[in-house]
Amino acid sequence: MVPRSVLPLLIVAAPAGAQTIEVKPGDIVVTGRGLADAPGDRAFDVVEIDRARIEANGADRLESVLADVAGLQQFRRSDSRSANPTSQGITLRGLGGNASSRALLILDGVPQTDPFGGWVAFPAYATDRLGRIRVTRGGGSGVQGPGALAGTVELESAVPVAALSGRVAGGSRDAVDAQGTAALVRPGGFLTLSGGYASGDGFVPIVAGSRGPVDRRAPYEQGSVAARGVVRIGAVEVQTGLLAFTDRRERGTRFTGNTSEGADASVRLVGRGRWGWSALTYLQTRGFRSSFAGIDAARSVATRTLDQYNTPATGLGARVEVVPPLAEGLALRLGGDWRDVSGRTQELFTFVAGAPTRRRVAGGTNVTAGLFADGSLEAGALTLTAGGRVDRWRIGDGMLVERPIAGGAALNDLRFADRTGTQATGRAGVAWRAMEGVTLRAAGYRGWRLPTLNELYRPFRAGADATAANSALRPETLWGAEAGVTIAPSDRVSLAATAFDNRLHDAIANVSAGAGPGTFPLVGFVAAGGVYRVRQNVDRVRSRGVELDAGWRLGAVALRGSWSHVDPRVRADGAAAALDGLLPAQTPRDQVSGSIDWTPRAGALASLTLRQLSGQWEDDANTRRLALATTLDAYFAVPVTGALAVELRGENLFDETVEAGIGAGGVVERATPRALWLGLRYRPR
Repeated sequence: MVPRSVLPLLIVAAPAGAQTIEVKPGDIVVTGRGLADAPGDRAFDVVEIDRARIEANGADRLESVLADVAGLQQFRRSDSRSANPTSQGITLRGLGGNASSRALLILDGVPQTDPFGGWVAFPAYATDRLGRIRVTRGGGSGVQGPGALAGTVELESAVPVAALSGRVAGGSRDAVDAQGTAALVRPGGFLTLSGGYASGDGFVPIVAGSRGPVDRRAPYEQGSVAARGVVRIGAVEVQTGLLAFTDRRERGTRFTGNTSEGADASVRLVGRGRWGWSALTYLQTRGFRSSFAGIDAARSVATRTLDQYNTPATGLGARVEVVPPLAEGLALRLGGDWRDVSGRTQELFTFVAGAPTRRRVAGGTNVTAGLFADGSLEAGALTLTAGGRVDRWRIGDGMLVERPIAGGAALNDLRFADRTGTQATGRAGVAWRAMEGVTLRAAGYRGWRLPTLNELYRPFRAGADATAANSALRPETLWGAEAGVTIAPSDRVSLAATAFDNRLHDAIANVSAGAGPGTFPLVGFVAAGGVYRVRQNVDRVRSRGVELDAGWRLGAVALRGSWSHVDPRVRADGAAAALDGLLPAQTPRDQVSGSIDWTPRAGALASLTLRQLSGQWEDDANTRRLALATTLDAYFAVPVTGALAVELRGENLFDETVEAGIGAGGVVERATPRALWLGLRYRPR
């Protein structure tokens, strides 16, 4: 990794020879994007975040930008500076989660969740690289691939506008945040090289009233580099991408450090002739290391309980789609995709006198292959759309082996039977322009998600609690319906309201199955105060709710608002009967995000963002409640020259205690406290 003292200097020094990129008449404009958005998308609940809004963010992190879309949440409230990376799955519409993503996240067409665990490596995505974010609430996005149970989040790389640009800032707790991009643009193509770096001493995650001698700050250091080349050859755009990142964090005590690393490579061909088409192939590699500690009741002693010293994972994939030329008002996309993920966890556990006595290896492979079709018809004021896909899946090579380090017979040597199956999913919708600026819409859909390798094979611990994996987990499936109205009388005013009813069948949950002290299958001893859980398919989670999104611009002032209200309930019987009627863990019933932007002149901006999360349950049994949280963020840009601006940012300005978790004994963990930033931005206009 580039040392923290060097990278900011490189970025600040970059502007010396920078210049604005000009497009001359007659030049071929290369966008680097995939195929055009489908006309039928107007029948669904779609929210876009543009480049300007991505930049005007107090935290300058992707997960904070995504919080503009109410209802889109991570498993926990902490961001990627202090959370355990394995808790950063994303979902929508109150469907809950168990740290794996129930929403499909893609970047330039490539799935982005971890091949082993399904979580998101947020530090890999420097915000300066992103040009547009498109969130589709609701499942069954057939053309994008499987996994879109709750919705789809599409990230698109930015098109370069300057030969050199960058920003650097210093913040609270000795923090540094820097990003920079160099671009070479020629008629018919461009090449970009970018880097991002963030580090800080961090804050103490445990709130003051729960702390003990073992608690300390949780430092982090994160970096990423990316290269992207796009060239147009005739009617075909050739798009290549490389991305690498590293992420080191600590959780605030000894023996809680973790490291994530990864590298991605992709090639996409996009045909923009009479026949539109796209062909994509990609490779992902991931590595993860994490250590876990047990803390005594007085929080005076920390002892290592688990060393997850290596978790390699690989994802391979490809997709092909075509858009044939049809009559005016008709659009059709046909194609297929394939994804193969493999990974395993390698761990040392059962520590005695500070030394491990046992070793665990667990993992396997998941494969999905599908065919899809999606079409739409525009007939006057009416738009009809329908699409579907059929996927063949395989869960294979599953194993869990536990052996004494000193030698001898295996404690567990389990080889799980391979399984295969088929899933048919799809969606259909209608949009009717009832009058100028008013569109009524309705849609129905079915989506699905395959259990991750982490859910299938890896037992884990969080504090005194222990959770066993379950190799027999079934795929999750979702049936949903929604209806809404979009009112946009001009390009300055918009209001969208949507009501939905989703039913998630065979929902994977961490189900309480016992309490310590005691010894339990596949996890071993659980101490007093700890809870033993097992990953299980519960009958279903039903989530009903409403979503409102509004925007208004008057001259230099712009207002945005987003509100999501959900009523999710678990329906369960058998071993999980105690959960029947309860709310899913880590699911707020209300999420609100509102912002006001003021742009008095070119290059100047003042922005305030208010967010509120209602109270939510920490656990599946609804016994540990996290309090309501309200935060205010700010962003100010003050131009010095035409290209150089001073940036001031603030997170959680009122220093609200945002509860992120409640552990055994009522120990409360918090998310980011107040943080203030001062920096420079260079970007020719």
